[in-house]
Amino acid sequence: MATIKFGTSGWRAILADEFTFSNVRIVTQGIAQYLRQEKIGQLGVIVGYDSRFLGELFARTAAEVLAAHGIPAFLCDRETPTPTIAYHVVKHQLAGGINISASHNPPEYNGVKFTPSWGGPALPETTRAIEQRIQPLLHGEHIKWLPWERAQADGLVRWYDPRPEYLTALEGLIDCQRIRERGLRIVMDPFYGTTRGYLDEFLRRYAGAKLAVLHHWRDPYFGGGRPDPSAQTLRELRETVRQEKAHLGVATDGDGDRFGVVDADGTFIEPNVILALVLDYLVAHRKWKGGIARSVATTHLIDLVAAYHGLTVYETPVGFKYIGELLAKGAVILGGEESAGLSIQGHVPEKDGMLACALVTEMVAVTGKTIQELVMDLYHRVGRVWTRREDLPITSRMRELLDQKLEHPPSSLAGMEVVDVNRLDGCKLILSDGSWFLLRPSGTEPIVRCYGEAKTAEQLERIMRAGRTWLCET
Repeated sequence: MATIKFGTSGWRAILADEFTFSNVRIVTQGIAQYLRQEKIGQLGVIVGYDSRFLGELFARTAAEVLAAHGIPAFLCDRETPTPTIAYHVVKHQLAGGINISASHNPPEYNGVKFTPSWGGPALPETTRAIEQRIQPLLHGEHIKWLPWERAQADGLVRWYDPRPEYLTALEGLIDCQRIRERGLRIVMDPFYGTTRGYLDEFLRRYAGAKLAVLHHWRDPYFGGGRPDPSAQTLRELRETVRQEKAHLGVATDGDGDRFGVVDADGTFIEPNVILALVLDYLVAHRKWKGGIARSVATTHLIDLVAAYHGLTVYETPVGFKYIGELLAKGAVILGGEESAGLSIQGHVPEKDGMLACALVTEMVAVTGKTIQELVMDLYHRVGRVWTRREDLPITSRMRELLDQKLEHPPSSLAGMEVVDVNRLDGCKLILSDGSWFLLRPSGTEPIVRCYGEAKTAEQLERIMRAGRTWLCET
């Protein structure tokens, strides 16, 4: 391998190809050297893993490397959600956290997520510093680790149960009493992943919901698909919600940082819409005031809600690390991105799918309305937009032309003038009627993402079609 690069959310690669025990040692040693350079390694690192193949052994390998560098490793005793790891980093003022996870990627992938001491996803300056330390290791510099028995005997690796404290913290963020009073019936799908025993335990024991749970066992294949909660992957959840006459269906991705929501009639509700609804609910019912952060690819419906309530919107590049930075500074009360990421003030500066599902549950309990009733009320007050994302594989020809297209955007699209070009992340074309089209390469997969938003479904279709034509034309 010529290099190891951190993408939007950590380093990811295909198992047994680039994701190997040797490369996990290399990445972990790069992190360990970075922490020692920062003089915080002695604070310790929490190490977790998701439900993919050999996750616990890769996590143990990372702990052995940390131990060899004199850094205490708190090794999670079972699969652990990424936001739970972030919570313990902040709560116990650790040097950082490592999660062996590829999040929502297909089952053949695995990855390493690094959470620095402030609790959010690592910022580019941090990952660049780690990558610089990785390069000599890839070219033969000595890699060291302590044998497992020695690391345990020396007390540098300790087993750790992160669940109780996290669930107690989540209870403090949610109005569990209102959920309990409403007697909600909920169906949950943890997608064979890390939130088993977390979100279901919270909803049942803390919030008193009547709960049915799908896929409540570990499956490294994630049922034969990718653990990404979407309208397509949640067909069984949607059907079960209808059959059980439940009030709500909730889901999380493989490592628990993304959410999926299904209404009482089995309709999947897009994450963009959920973000706007939760924002409106928190402002209207909890009387929260402050800034709002969203990524450049996220719906401007959030802007409409913010304008309705007199709030300021901060636009960030794609990647929750930028939103997390604003949350950590106290600049915003809520941050969200269209790829089902959300967190709020008073919680970790990392996206948390369990928190999002719990907030939606509270919202339904307090308002006594279905999600679609809440959506229609929101549209009536602030206006409606139509949003879509399409992921296209990058062909060799497309790769050759992509940089040139991003550098030289068209002056018009779908028969409308391009009045502004936003280069915060990728190339976002703002059109004369306020609609927009964004083109950006993925930071984690070999695809290019196309986003569009318009005031009507017909206009959105024209914009997406014109955007694909622009992308693919030679």
